[in-house]
Amino acid sequence: MVENLASVRHTRILIAEDNELNQKVILAMLKHLGYRADTALNGIEVLVALKHNWYDLILMNVGLPEMDGLEATRQIRKLFQNGPKIIAVTAYALPGMKQKCLEAGMDDFILKPIRIDEFGAILRNYQRSHFRT
Repeated sequence: MVENLASVRHTRILIAEDNELNQKVILAMLKHLGYRADTALNGIEVLVALKHNWYDLILMNVGLPEMDGLEATRQIRKLFQNGPKIIAVTAYALPGMKQKCLEAGMDDFILKPIRIDEFGAILRNYQRSHFRT
């Protein structure tokens, strides 16, 4: 289910995460950093959400059920010429995983557990140089 929240910094963020605890942690970090987000539980929900809303950024778990984050990213890149920025958020620190995510069309990569300082730096970077205002 997609949860609708207003954006504090006018940056539309979608969290694609199937683990409820991880969703809550990411939402809390975003709130602390001055952002809000919508949530999706799988890649199919991400695609549905994109049909109804514009998002500047998607925080995409790689290991989503039904449609994983890699396939969801490939679909987004096919459907939207100037689509949202997509950051892989994953616990999979396997060799080659970052490259696999980038090849699927993701723009950046962050490992779980997420450190709030690293997360904030990535968000500020994309806020300055990539997001619509």
